[in-house]
Parts: sequence; structure tokens; C-alpha cells
Amino acid sequence: MPDTKATGPDARNHHRAPIELKVDYKKLNSFFADYTKNISKGGTFIKTKKPLPIGTRFLFKLTVPKREAPFELLGEVVWSKPDADEPGMGIRFIYQADSQRSEFEAVVEALMADSLGSDLTGKLLSKPEKS
Repeated sequence: MPDTKATGPDARNHHRAPIELKVDYKKLNSFFADYTKNISKGGTFIKTKKPLPIGTRFLFKLTVPKREAPFELLGEVVWSKPDADEPGMGIRFIYQADSQRSEFEAVVEALMADSLGSDLTGKLLSKPEKS
């Protein structure tokens, strides 16, 4: 039987909110500053003309409104679309500890509520997620 598991943006496990946040990251002594297109508890899409190769892990800093310091997270490139109308890469967050996951998920929920409103955010977060 062929593998029908979705890949790329169709393989999302978490609901996403459209939001633009500044992302700073470094790879091989080069510094990048790009912006997110959307964000969820599990990952984000970074708009960039120079996506990193799939499988690349990197530390990035996410500038979040109303937060004093950027949020530092480890991410992994899980898909890339360098030649699309809106080039970029899909990033899966890799949490170092449950406390980091909990703290960041609370930040994402607050961002979603600010972007979408608390009623819609509550409905989205209460829906069963894809496996």
C-alpha cells in the first residue's frame, strides 16, 4: 500500500495563526533576519529567499510583542519551498524541556488570541488535532 501521509504544509499537527514576528538565526557563521508568516505550538513558517536544507537544525530567536527578551528555540527545517511565490521554510520546534514547551505554548496561545480573538482561538485549540 502506498504511503499517503501528508508532507509539507498539509502535514500540520497544530492549528496556525497568521502572524508576523521577527526571527533571527545563524547558520555557518551567517546571520539571518526574516519574518514568520504564521505560527502554532508545534512550528512556524519563515519567509525567506534562502531556505535552509531540510533536516537542518538551528537556534533562532523569535521577537514576541510585550516580551522583554526574544524567545530562543531550537528548530528543524521540515519542508522548503524556495521557488514559490512566497519562498520560505517550514520549521518544527524542538523543545529542550517540558517547561520550555509549556512557556512557549502559553506565548503562542496569547499571540493567537491577539491575532484571531479569544473566541476563535478557543474553538481552534479545542478541536482535535491531526495525528
